[in-house]
Amino acid sequence: MTNPIRIFANRAARGASARTPTTAKPRGAVILWLTGWSMPETVFAELQSHLPEFVHAPVRLSCAETPEQMRALAETAAAAWFTGTDGALPSLASSRRSGKLLIAGWSLGGLLALRLAARGFADGLVLFGATARFVRSREQANLGWSDAVLRHMAAAIAKDRLAVEARFRQRLLSDEEKKTGFSPQLPPAGSWSTTALLAGIRLLRTENHVSALPEIACPTLLVHSKEDEVCPYGAAEELYERLPQAEILPVEGGGHIPFLGREAAIAEAIRRWSHGTQAACDSPPV
Repeated sequence: MTNPIRIFANRAARGASARTPTTAKPRGAVILWLTGWSMPETVFAELQSHLPEFVHAPVRLSCAETPEQMRALAETAAAAWFTGTDGALPSLASSRRSGKLLIAGWSLGGLLALRLAARGFADGLVLFGATARFVRSREQANLGWSDAVLRHMAAAIAKDRLAVEARFRQRLLSDEEKKTGFSPQLPPAGSWSTTALLAGIRLLRTENHVSALPEIACPTLLVHSKEDEVCPYGAAEELYERLPQAEILPVEGGGHIPFLGREAAIAEAIRRWSHGTQAACDSPPV
């Protein structure tokens, strides 16, 4: 039986060489970046540096007070690209008419990215260590965490938030990454307010986009580590099976931050995927 999971790396390399040179630049493409729980948007900085041809628009979630505010921040940033109302990002203006909007979400940010795509904001999605629903039943432990774990984290934050962040960060890395010395590459803890940490946990407990996945028609690149302990690889397989235009790039030996320490390679995969989707859009109908 043929493995239903398409291995992106080989397919992208064939498609890119057949259609578009890797040195060509997307036409003014913008990437809206949505980070994960407790992490500053600078976690993407090294990856962004390997994608200089894109306009990068990070969304700051670290001061949000409620899940609703997190959703609103993400939607406002996406809407600004279409309406031209974001004076803080004037570089978007030159890209708005000629380019496309890609939304990149990691972990919690992946949930927000899926929400935006379901509402028609995205021309494409890049999802890192993402899931359509973080909280799962005991029978679906291969897809996510139990609600009890998040409730315990929320209660512990009130007593010692830095200890909670430290324990969470230990789960971000695979054993191989810890042995290799990836820990110093993580941004320092403490960048999110306590209110934002609690708001993020509430969002993780309630957000559910599983039923909406078949209606998200935009091309999607899933970058997911096989050893992810936060969003297990099964969550990526679920996304792949339900999203109409999904490609998957499995990362061997990685943890919950699949691009950490692999920024150049992941950037090249994003570039090839973007060229491939653009070439498909440009091809005349048969």
